[in-house]
Amino acid sequence: MGLYKHLRNSWRSGSSQELVHSRLVEWRHQPSSIRIPRPTRLDRARSIGYRAKEGIIVVRQRVIRGGHTRPKIRKGRRPKHFRQNLVLAKNYQQIAEERASRKFPNLEVLNSYFVAEDGKYRWFEIIMLDPQEPAIRTDKTLAWIANPDHRGRAFRGLTSAGRKSRGLRHKGISAEKARPSHRAKGRQMN
Repeated sequence: MGLYKHLRNSWRSGSSQELVHSRLVEWRHQPSSIRIPRPTRLDRARSIGYRAKEGIIVVRQRVIRGGHTRPKIRKGRRPKHFRQNLVLAKNYQQIAEERASRKFPNLEVLNSYFVAEDGKYRWFEIIMLDPQEPAIRTDKTLAWIANPDHRGRAFRGLTSAGRKSRGLRHKGISAEKARPSHRAKGRQMN
């Protein structure tokens, strides 16, 4: 068994979870977006594209769990506007990617993964790339992110978590109305 398989098995068995839960006390007092020197889950990070090279940055992002309550309603009399909780078709991971992308506007989100949670927060680690970095532009596997088409990937639902919330993980029969998007398909049909 290789090193990364041992890391993955230790994470699943729960021995690594105890270590992370002991770190949560420290993480709660840190800012919601913080750049970290190396990934907490190295096996997961490498499987989704992380490499220890220039231009690749890891950010730990904290998201509050629970319903998405919006601020006090000031205008509007329609019943739709009286709803206090926002109905979002986004998961926590996509929200974390968007917030990290806002915090580091010169970087692009490659992918992300879950790290830990407690009763109040959920933490994700986001792998971000610098499209202007020469080491990224010359890498054959990562050079695509420097194209202008990939600006703002997290905000357009192009990351893995974004594609999941858009229903694009399923192909073929019974997935005809998922592409190119629910809204676009509705416009075509009406």
